[in-house]
Amino acid sequence: MDLFSNLVYGFSVALHPTNLLYCFIGVFIGTLIGVLPGIGPVGAMSLLLPTTLHISPVGAIIMLAGIYYGAMYGGSTTSILLNIPGEAASVVTCLEGYQMALRGRAGPALGISAFGSFIGGTVSIVGLMLVAPSLAEGALKFGPPEYFSLMVLGMTLLIYLASGSIPKALMMAVFGIILGLIGIDPLSGAQRFTFDILELNDGIGLVPMVMGLFGISEVLLNVEQSLRREIFQTKIRGLLPTLQDWKNSTGPITRGSLLGFFLGILPGGGALISSFVSYAIEKRVSKNPERFGQGAIEGVAGPETANNSATGGAFIPLLTLGIPANVVMALLLGALLIHGMQPGPMLLKNHPDLFWGVVTSMYVGNGLLLLLNLPLIGLWVQVLKVPYRLLFPLILLFCLIGAYSINYSATDVLIMIGCGVLGYLMKKFEYEGAPLVLAYVLGPMLEMALRQSLTMSNGSFSIFFTRPISAIGIIAAILLVVSPLFPWVRKRRPAGGK
Repeated sequence: MDLFSNLVYGFSVALHPTNLLYCFIGVFIGTLIGVLPGIGPVGAMSLLLPTTLHISPVGAIIMLAGIYYGAMYGGSTTSILLNIPGEAASVVTCLEGYQMALRGRAGPALGISAFGSFIGGTVSIVGLMLVAPSLAEGALKFGPPEYFSLMVLGMTLLIYLASGSIPKALMMAVFGIILGLIGIDPLSGAQRFTFDILELNDGIGLVPMVMGLFGISEVLLNVEQSLRREIFQTKIRGLLPTLQDWKNSTGPITRGSLLGFFLGILPGGGALISSFVSYAIEKRVSKNPERFGQGAIEGVAGPETANNSATGGAFIPLLTLGIPANVVMALLLGALLIHGMQPGPMLLKNHPDLFWGVVTSMYVGNGLLLLLNLPLIGLWVQVLKVPYRLLFPLILLFCLIGAYSINYSATDVLIMIGCGVLGYLMKKFEYEGAPLVLAYVLGPMLEMALRQSLTMSNGSFSIFFTRPISAIGIIAAILLVVSPLFPWVRKRRPAGGK
């Protein structure tokens, strides 16, 4: 089918009443999660993953994707009105958005954020639609050595771009691989790391693990902190930006759309790095850089556009190669595997309804988000007043019910609680959860690709260096691992993110 026929087919899937409802639920919850500080899209998707097990795979991925890019929209509201980022990628928006609110320009700040997010999201969807099919066709020529090297490179990039210590991120990745190996060996049938616990024969479940690492741990961490929420009290008016605002924002929105899309494709890149890089570029190219920090609308338009554009770019390696670019994509990969679908080059051929349905649902979701964010600003302001003493117990209750309802197993509940405590300690001692989850999800696939490669070469590791794509991936990963040993590289290493 040509591109137009694929789009028509995709919209027929996305606009099916059931899938349309799931899209609305996803973007609504995503916006709500983005508005509420301290939870974030990863935590929300972790909490809602159990509910997707009882619906169709297409509806499940549409809803989870909606939560992801919906949270990118909602995070700007708290950044502008409270000076508290609703999620990590909106940290930069605080710098200019809150200053605009203090100067009586909260409306234009919220407006340009919504319009920029819509434009950036749309550009990334067009890029996804154009790039993904061609990349999937090329990926059909990949063999186990190429997949092994690409997965190693993806995990190495995520570790290299981690915001904290590289050794700590490397430790988390190794720990994640070990957790992924728990259960029955797929080739020999032998038990591995199960300690004769029957429930562990199928391995540690992704759902209870991520619910604990990102849901329970966030609650425990926020309970001991006192977040001061001084909500901007002035009546918000004039949500439509002026002509001068649009003139100042056109360049940042254009640059943010392209920058976010390409950075989103890179493993370890994603929304956080995109927003920081966009802000730095806008400050560098501005004719009046002294305005930054005092309420420059360019500092809202660029980063908000970039972080939403990055969400579409992140889907490309997931859907075409089966390699998640960040921890959110790892959760989506886990959801696909739970539903019996293998992401990769054959996904487009075997499950076109899923691929084109999800892509076109993003068009629909971006339109819904524009409608939700501008007229319902007053509602989101009221949501911000919900006391945490009511919110956090409800999250804990939802986690317990969700973990138990998967297999009706108390073991899953214990795993979730244990991972919650582990996640809390990791945050306290500055160990990131993203490398752990990504390595856990990729671990079994990494092992299978390694075994198949060694079988093809009769046990020789030279196969990874005699095939060009595999050799490039392995050498690049080695260079990234050893690069911190060189002082000049260590000084230039970027502050990473998810």
